[in-house]
Parts: sequence; C-alpha cells; structure tokens
Amino acid sequence: MNRTAGGISYTLEKKRVKNINLRVKSDGEIHVSAPRYISAAEVDRFVASKADWIKKARNRAETAAPQFDNLPSEADCLALFNEISDKIYPIFKAAVPIKPEIRVKPLKSAWGICHYKQNYITLNSALAAKPRAAVEYVIMHEYAHFIEHNHQKGFHDLMMRLMPDYKERRKLLKGNGK
Repeated sequence: MNRTAGGISYTLEKKRVKNINLRVKSDGEIHVSAPRYISAAEVDRFVASKADWIKKARNRAETAAPQFDNLPSEADCLALFNEISDKIYPIFKAAVPIKPEIRVKPLKSAWGICHYKQNYITLNSALAAKPRAAVEYVIMHEYAHFIEHNHQKGFHDLMMRLMPDYKERRKLLKGNGK
C-alpha cells in the first residue's frame, strides 16, 4: 500500500514482524513493514519522525551506488576467491569434509555470507577490489562460520587462533582499503 507522511512517500506492508521496520532502497525508494496490529496512522507518524534519517540514508545510497561500477568480472572474482579458498580450506577440512562452493554476487550490506547447511559461501563482488589481506580475512571469516555459526566468543577465539591479525585485516574493508 502506497502512503505519504510528512511529505515522504513510502510503501507500507503489514506482516508478521515485531517492530516497524524502515528501509531506504538503493534507488531511494522507502519501504516500511509493520505489525498488522499497528495502525497506518501510527506508521505515518513513525515515518514522519524519521525524516532526517531518511534524508541522510538517501544521500548515502546516492553516493554508494557507484561502488558496483568498474568491478572485476564474475569470472575474475571467482578466480581470485577460489585461489584464496583453496589455500584456506585445508585448515577446515576435518570439520568441513566437502569443500564449499564459492559464489559471487554484488551484496549491499555484507562482504560475505556463509551458508553452512547448504555448503557454499557467497562473496561480495566488490571484495575483489579490496587488498588481498582483506579478501583472505573475509574468506577465513566465512569458513570459521562452518565451525562457530555466530559471532560469540568461540568464533572470535577461533579467528584469533587461525588469523592473529584478523582485526587489522578487517580494518582494510573500511573506506578505500588502502
């Protein structure tokens, strides 16, 4: 359902969620999901109260869009990611008997996603433009999720044991990574 609140046009979807969720898509479009029991007027008030945040999010989306321009091809990404994966996988072979498939996709909010139940890892194509140490970190991070599925203490202990400089490598993912 299309609505307008405080001069902001948005799409409202009522569904089984606990909170009002507001998302600004990369094209600047606003999508809101809300619990069925919350009135549209209450959602309108919420959206209007977030006008400043929405404006900033739209500005970020406009400046972030070029990140997908001039990226290496999918084949080049796969070649790089598989080369690094081939070096990291032996560390995990005892816990992960079948080497996970590496997939490439332009992700919006993550460098990689581990699908341990389906035995594959999806890596952000933009990662190929980052320094090799950062790529190694992300691939090691995703492999570590095959053993420690969440980001609790065991996961960080495992990362520290396998890649003692992982925190420094993670910093390479910020900004231009140089």
